[in-house]
Amino acid sequence: MTDEQAAENGLKSPPAGAGNGAGGPAATESTGAAGTPLPTVPLSRKDFVSDQEVRWCPGCGDYSILAQTQKTMPDFGYPREKIVFISGIGCSGRLPYYMNTYGFHTIHGRAPTLATGLKGARPDLMVWVITGDGDALSIGGNHVLHSMRRNVDIKLVMFNNRIYGLTKGQASPTSEIGKKTKSTPQGTIDTPISPLSVALAAEATFVARSVDTHTEHLQQTFNRAGRHHGSAFLEVLQNCNIFNDGAFRDFTDREVREDRMLMLEHGKPMIFGKDRDRGIRLNGLHPEVVQLGNGVTEEQLLVHDEEAEDPYLAFMLSRMWYPEFPVPVGVLRRVQRATHHELLEGQIADAVSKNGEGDLQKLLVSGETWVVD
Repeated sequence: MTDEQAAENGLKSPPAGAGNGAGGPAATESTGAAGTPLPTVPLSRKDFVSDQEVRWCPGCGDYSILAQTQKTMPDFGYPREKIVFISGIGCSGRLPYYMNTYGFHTIHGRAPTLATGLKGARPDLMVWVITGDGDALSIGGNHVLHSMRRNVDIKLVMFNNRIYGLTKGQASPTSEIGKKTKSTPQGTIDTPISPLSVALAAEATFVARSVDTHTEHLQQTFNRAGRHHGSAFLEVLQNCNIFNDGAFRDFTDREVREDRMLMLEHGKPMIFGKDRDRGIRLNGLHPEVVQLGNGVTEEQLLVHDEEAEDPYLAFMLSRMWYPEFPVPVGVLRRVQRATHHELLEGQIADAVSKNGEGDLQKLLVSGETWVVD
């Protein structure tokens, strides 16, 4: 982290014109995902662009993620003073500066912790966590796990470039075995983490994947994550053209992606290929790629069910990777259960109804106390 970044750490200034959203009308109420009331205010992408100069390496995939974030935010209808972006350390950590909303630039790996506290204290806010594969899955792994299992109503977007970019090219938790980097000159011997598998194991209620260069798909996936009521984990495969250029190009490039990626659609069979002539079928407990025709029909293929209560299908998809399989993108899992702040508010209301309003001073001097001479 540079001296400039260190000086910038902490709470950002409120956005210009906060209150009505760039001078627009006062917020009204509408119904969002899971029946939750959402304030609505008419805004455009320009309203979410801050006055800060964007400072990433030319050609970095972060530019695309930022652009799609700014384009998507007006769709939610939230006034900007009700939106908070929280980041950790890494190249992704700069994103809150470029969003004309509230934001925190926190410490390494702890963005989900700050987000949990904020959402508990202010459940009316829309809270986004911006993190990278190193920030989220090494020192931040513990915090990601618990924010997901608690079903904290936050939207966690993890930029995955399979490298430490800000610190100049060391192996990250998602770097593939054998990857030669500045920290692993002989090639890494560590098995890489599957981020989506981790999110599913932690019981995240929304788990999805997209790609930085697939802009329309990325916008759609952002939109769905933002409207989810509960813990949302979105992995974005992102290119670092300086330290790990082309990490995903074998299957994400326009010329090959139809044959090497699987676009997930709820309730539809898992078909892929430029000619839509291949699919995924279950063979015992394992998926297999099959060619349609010669006795193989769509009816034999797996049908995607993102709403399945059990995460078995989603977990299987999270383990599929090129070249053995097409890489799944889209929403793997989307289920509903009570959120952390709803359960917290319920406990508080129950305690008050049984015991009355608390008295902090009485609490401090009650129970086992000692007088020190």
